[in-house]
Amino acid sequence: MPRNFPLEKCRNIGIIAHIDAGKTTTTERILFYSGRTYRIGSVDDGTTVTDWMVQERERGITIVSAAVTAGWKGYQINVIDTPGHIDFTAEVQRSLRVLDGGVVVFDAVQGVEPQSETVWRQADRYNVPRICFVNKMDRTGASFDYTISTIKSRLGANPIPMQMPIGSESSFKGMIDLMEMQAIYFEDELGKEPKVTEIPDDLKPQAEEMHQQMIEKIAELDDDLTMKYLEGETISIPEMKTALRTAVLHNQVTPVFCGSSLKNKGVQLVLDAVIDYLPSPLDVPAVKATYIKNDEPVEFPAEDTAPLSALVFKIVSDPYVGRLAYIRVYSGKIATGGMVYNSSKGRKERIGRLLRMYADRREDIDEVGAGDIGAVLGLKDSFTGDTLCEVDNPVVLERITFPEPVISIAIEPKSAVDQEKMANALQRLTEEDPTYRVHSDENTGQTIISGMGELHLDILIDRLKREFHVQANVGQPRVSFRETINRPVKNFSYKYVKQSGGHGQYGHVVFDLEPLERGKGIVFENKIVGGSIPKEYIPAVEKGIKEAVDSGALGYPVTDLSIRLVDGSYHEVDSSEMAFKMAAIMGFREGMQKGGSVLLEPIMKVEVTIPEEYLGEVLGQMTSRRGEILGTDIHIGNTQAVRGMVPAAEMFGYATELRSGTQGRGVFTMEFDHYAPVSESVKEKLLSK
Repeated sequence: MPRNFPLEKCRNIGIIAHIDAGKTTTTERILFYSGRTYRIGSVDDGTTVTDWMVQERERGITIVSAAVTAGWKGYQINVIDTPGHIDFTAEVQRSLRVLDGGVVVFDAVQGVEPQSETVWRQADRYNVPRICFVNKMDRTGASFDYTISTIKSRLGANPIPMQMPIGSESSFKGMIDLMEMQAIYFEDELGKEPKVTEIPDDLKPQAEEMHQQMIEKIAELDDDLTMKYLEGETISIPEMKTALRTAVLHNQVTPVFCGSSLKNKGVQLVLDAVIDYLPSPLDVPAVKATYIKNDEPVEFPAEDTAPLSALVFKIVSDPYVGRLAYIRVYSGKIATGGMVYNSSKGRKERIGRLLRMYADRREDIDEVGAGDIGAVLGLKDSFTGDTLCEVDNPVVLERITFPEPVISIAIEPKSAVDQEKMANALQRLTEEDPTYRVHSDENTGQTIISGMGELHLDILIDRLKREFHVQANVGQPRVSFRETINRPVKNFSYKYVKQSGGHGQYGHVVFDLEPLERGKGIVFENKIVGGSIPKEYIPAVEKGIKEAVDSGALGYPVTDLSIRLVDGSYHEVDSSEMAFKMAAIMGFREGMQKGGSVLLEPIMKVEVTIPEEYLGEVLGQMTSRRGEILGTDIHIGNTQAVRGMVPAAEMFGYATELRSGTQGRGVFTMEFDHYAPVSESVKEKLLSK
């Protein structure tokens, strides 16, 4: 089946923002104005297209990213509506990995909020060009200028206002297009037919000033335009749009638009900007891959005729059709009934059905071409981050990395019948969300599930009960502590020797342990020279180290540590893989004790927004929870934002305390920042348990 749209007329974009900035409401308007829906859904009423899960509609938040496709002025726009809550940051991360552009939504009252910074940094990491939409211009305290100033100061971005709001708060009526220099009003209730008029006389001086500032900023982006500007020549609108588009594609500037999605004002102009300034798959750099055979790098252009390279970026367990794999095809094409090769797993996979997703609904299609996003039914061994390619041309794309979970709970089935159901359900849920972890506690026999926060785990438990009908008892949440050492250990030697009639066991290892910077994880290096340990035993040593790392010397997983195997010895008869593995395990534990084992706890970056009169109360709350206050910011509307670092273990139940201490007017966000050593008193309390 030929493409409905040429590739240059395709856009793959994400709607990204802090929680409650209006992402889902904006996406709902995109679907309505593009003709994909015939009524506007409401987050409050639970009638939106992209928030289709029961849990999303009950809570009024986005939990999983949802993909929809819309047409606008002859262009195909694939839109992914992403969550704003930090517990679901992995959904944003994997969406940004496969998107070409982003629309970052800001609340006009709050400006840049904590999660706005997080998603902005994630977009920076993947070099995603973006435009900004300052939403909620109709709210009390809304300020277009304040939001732009926070985009500069907090994000270090280079915003260019493309519009000037007409009115603000309850009197917000529309905006002035600074490029075309015309006023646009949204007078009908649904905002379907914007009314374009001349700029009112009282707004002309300010509009002219902002217009000149915009021209100056755009002229700076292009040498030819700079010369024209300095020589006093007129720069045409097509010239400005071309220069601005080029700068956006290179992440040099960010055009800023304004409106109110809830009041149906300004969304069509954002869609126009998506077409004008955000990239098509042809505008982004060719995808980088690596040949499996020789580790040689290779780049593939976004062409249907190029070798196939596609990334599985999301798995969804659909109750009706089974396991759905969302894919982004970078080059080549995938057709229904065809055979592909999963180079990450070394398995061939047959394509059962190909689907164009519309949130939880779907349309059958025959193929997904280069630059497009679709979903596949029938993949058995492919999971998030896996590469799909041609059988005779195996390549691998860069995998998606996810943050480590920081909070855990124990869960056990209520009956033997629930035991098997729970195991199957947990497997399916961890396939869907790579930030869930499941393991068994060897000491208690309990099943432990870990996630990014209390809400994250709450959703998992809710889905277990509703979707999979598993009845389970749930323990109290607990924090994922880690271990490391505080001093290097050089040439630590350990011999594992056992004699038991016949063959004995002999394994001797010598290694260095060295603490690393926070966040570096575990690094194992084999520095054996001269064959003091035969090559065939090295994997056994590494396997033993990996096992020992899981429980450390104090019983917690080890992190931020370099392990170098530097020497050892073997016995021609008694040495075996098992002997070297045991030597590595027991030697590592003793080495950790010699290095001064340190217990680390996750520290959360917390921001609390409250009316000014509750500032003292909140500072007291954070201090009592072992928090370190980093500073306070004054927001518009007499509100204060308190920023601090607080141990994750102290944040349980904080939502309730904050509500009671601020008469329900305080809100907070938190995200994992780093691991830090715990105090001796906390360490003793933990180890005594």
